[in-house]
This record gives sequence, C-alpha cells and structure tokens, in this order.
Amino acid sequence: MSGKPATFHGYLTTNGNAVGMAHDPYGWDERVEAWEDVAEGEAFLALRDRIVELAAPQADDRVVDLGAGTGLVALALAPCVQEVLAVDLSERMLERLEALAAADHVMNLHALEADLRTLPVEDEWATLVVSNYAFHHLNDAGKELALSEARRVLRPGGRLVVCDMMFSLSLDARDRRVVWEKVVAMLRRGPAGVVRILRNACRLVAGRWEQPARPETWVEMLEARGFVDAQVELLAHEAAIATARRPKATSAAARARAGRAAASGS
Repeated sequence: MSGKPATFHGYLTTNGNAVGMAHDPYGWDERVEAWEDVAEGEAFLALRDRIVELAAPQADDRVVDLGAGTGLVALALAPCVQEVLAVDLSERMLERLEALAAADHVMNLHALEADLRTLPVEDEWATLVVSNYAFHHLNDAGKELALSEARRVLRPGGRLVVCDMMFSLSLDARDRRVVWEKVVAMLRRGPAGVVRILRNACRLVAGRWEQPARPETWVEMLEARGFVDAQVELLAHEAAIATARRPKATSAAARARAGRAAASGS
C-alpha cells in the first residue's frame, strides 16, 4: 500500500476541473516554515486540543477542515474519524500536510486546494466542519459565504467548530485589553516589534489588515446562515471558539426518497 493518502471523490466539478479555486493573496506558499513554528507553540497546541475536545470526533465522522494549513487540527482528528478533507488555498501548505500524513501513515486524509467561500465539495458530505485561525483573513461578507458553504456541505445535525481571533478595534473592555496585550507583546520584541506595529498600522489604514469579528458578530452570522445552538467560548488572549450545528431537518433528497417509497407502497 502506498504511503500517500487516498484520493478524495466528493468533488463538485465543472468540465472535469474542481471549482472554487483562488489565488493565494497572503503568500502562504512562502510561509510554510514560519507557520509550522507558530503551530508548534504551546498556545496553538492548546487551541488544537480544545477544538478537538469540542468537536467530539466520532469514528463515522466525515470532517472538513477549513484553512487546514499544514494539518495542525486535521492530523489530530484523522485517527478518530472515518475521513478528513483538509482545505487550503496554499499548495505548499497542503504539500507539507500530505508529507506529514504519509510519514505518519495517515490514509484517511485528503488535501484539497480551494477557496473556503466556494467549496468544491458535494452537498451534505460532512458530519463535522472545523477551522482554526483562518476566518480572520476574510471580511464579514467572506465569512458569511464560507459559513454558508460549511452549512451546505454539512449533513443535517452536523457540527461546526471554528476557532479564530475574535475581537474588534472598539472601546469594549475585552477589545481594548486584547489590543493592548498585542501591542505590549510586540514592544517587548524591541525595534522589530516597533516595526511590526508600524506595518500593522499602515495595513489598517490601507484596508489590508486582518479582519477578525467580535464574538457577538459570530453568533449573529451563524444564526443568519441557518445554524442553531450557536455559542462562543472565549479563550486566552484574542482567541475564541464558535460552535453550532446544522438543524436536523430532513434534507430535500431524503424527503424525495421518502415520497417515492410512500408512493410505491400505496
């Protein structure tokens, strides 16, 4: 048996090509090593563990990891579930993820290069959708599109677990604390930290800064996209985890099957 993970067969395609592709606007292809250094830190390992705990993976779960990077969450979930689809814009991030999966003989993980806002995945394919520190790269409209896609690919009753930075540049007490902590942390790095603060200020003025949303906004977006049981757990620093699920309403396909069965039995 080959050491490479098996091929995923749940694509939606147009003329034989997977749809939903996009370029890499943040240059993640060039940041694989830097990201792995961050992902191996104590803080991100703790986030991963909490995501897995809240996801409560089951042996028959089909998982989609949105913005999977090099597999921090996807590789942790793979041994616990039936199948994992790791979605990311960065080809090199996914290449590293596949190499790590192959080295660990993980055979139920598939890498998919795609945009979170237009997932080339069949309707109701997944029972669990997770994400870790990816959504703040999208504006609110982009977040809503990605959440709509997450709901589409989830089966009725399927779960959603999203960890992200959740705050805004407001006068709210938590927001002010988060911003101050980030500024202090960068100042402790000396001149390099000051340069980073100035760069972030320039990006903010130019509209190119990261775009996190407040916890209250997350609940509103989830409910507007048709999720239920939406709630947010605040964590250390700027992080928080939003959880929700797709309602257990019967799908149109299931209703059609039930109608045909009833007609044939009458």
